[in-house]
This record gives sequence, C-alpha cells and structure tokens, in this order.
Amino acid sequence: MGGRTGIRLIATDLDGTLLRDDGSISARTRAAVAAARSAGVVFVVVTARPPRDVQAITDQLGITGLAICSNGAIIQDMTSGTTSRHVRLCPDLAVTLVTELRIAEPGIAFATEHGHKVGCEPHFPDFFADTVHHHPPTIGDVLQLCAEALTKLLIHHPGHGGEALAERVRRHAGDRAEVIWSGGPFIEVASPGVSKAAGLAALCEGLGIAPHEVAAFGDMPNDTRMLEYAGLGVAVANAHPVVRATADEITASNEDDGVALVVERLLAARLGDRAP
Repeated sequence: MGGRTGIRLIATDLDGTLLRDDGSISARTRAAVAAARSAGVVFVVVTARPPRDVQAITDQLGITGLAICSNGAIIQDMTSGTTSRHVRLCPDLAVTLVTELRIAEPGIAFATEHGHKVGCEPHFPDFFADTVHHHPPTIGDVLQLCAEALTKLLIHHPGHGGEALAERVRRHAGDRAEVIWSGGPFIEVASPGVSKAAGLAALCEGLGIAPHEVAAFGDMPNDTRMLEYAGLGVAVANAHPVVRATADEITASNEDDGVALVVERLLAARLGDRAP
C-alpha cells in the first residue's frame, strides 16, 4: 500500500480519527495537513458534526474549501460559508417515526438538528454543551420542532447504548430512513441514502476525482462505506472492529498521529515518483 502515489484527495473523519481524545490537533497532524495541501492534494474533513462545529476545527488546520458535514447530508464551503449540498429529512417522515417510536420504545427522547441550530425535548440529555451554537437550542416537543427545515433527528434512550439503540431503530425504520451511530450515546436518523460515502462521492464527482484517487480515514461504523468507496481506506488502531475489518490497512491510533503517519508516507512516495 505504501507505493500508492496517485492520491489526489484525502478525506478524514474528525472525532477519534484526526482529533485526539481531548479534541485537540497535534502539531504533527497540522504539519501533515499543511504539507498535503502544499503538494496539491485536496484535504477534506468528513464528519457527523454540523458546519457550525466544523468551522473552528478547519480554521485550526488551515483548511479552506469544502467540508462534508452532518454525516454526508451537507457539503459546506468553509471559506465562503455557502452550502452546495443539503439533503434534508422529510418533516412528515420525521413526525411519523417519532410517533411510532414513542410507542415502540417508551422513555425515548428526541432532538432535532437543522444545520444552523438544534432543538430538543426537555428530557433529552445535554449533549450540546460543548458544541457551537449560532442560536440557543430550542426546547420543546419534537413534533413541533420538526416543523422547521430539518437535517436529522437525534435519538437517545436511557436504557440502551448507542449501538444497541441504532439496531433497534434500524429494524423499525427499515428503508424509510438512514439510521446512523457515530459512537456517542445517541443515534441519528437522516434521509434515506445519506452517508459519508454518498457525500464524499458527490464532492469527488464535482471535482473530477475518481474513487481510486482517494485515501479515507475513519474509526466508527458510520465511516465504513466511506473507506470502502476510497481507493485506500485506512482505520486508526482505536477503530471499531467493524471498521478495522473493512479497512485496507490499519494505522496508529488517533492519540499517536495515525492519520499523519499515512499522509507523510503517501507524500514521500509521491515525491519519490517525481524524482529524476
């Protein structure tokens, strides 16, 4: 794998992959990102986070241009703030699923993500304390919150962990919606077909970049299809077993600059191919 030199785009998850466990970015990672960009490689973050959260991170990395946010539902230009893709969840479908799940899973709690702000029911845990808010979260009944243009539902249940809850909701929703677990204590429900892979494919098509020219990095099950799409799919050492089994290779953990190690190797191979 070390000889792959035709990589034109690097796509990476943030939490648990590019970022350390405390959310920081190492100096080595920042240097690797800068070197890739200087070499003409497109560097794209691909994350479950909404654009308002991603901006501060791309600013730290010195990344301008496009980012894939909200698990692939949104493609945002972090320089201009414009959105070129926003696949929304149908409000009527959201209301139907909420109504059904309240019966099927008593004790369930909901929140809504709108890209620019969030809403949540009073008993939904405060998972948003450390996130960026352009508007204060709206507290209210989720059926009313769904009346506004919606990116996704967030769902929590005190009796089920995130992975188990995702399986339960996935069996219930079927093909009506995309059910996503990103590793946290809640799950997300998005429009059918929304995924990091779909968002990355749309971005690459717009840039004229083929899948075999892409290297992708991830750690959680919502990254698996993105790693399968890329010509080189890399799991960090701390990745979920499903992701490790999917990846073409496994690098060091997010705490040990796993992404930077591979980026450095790819750049060195690229320069070697160009040497006289």
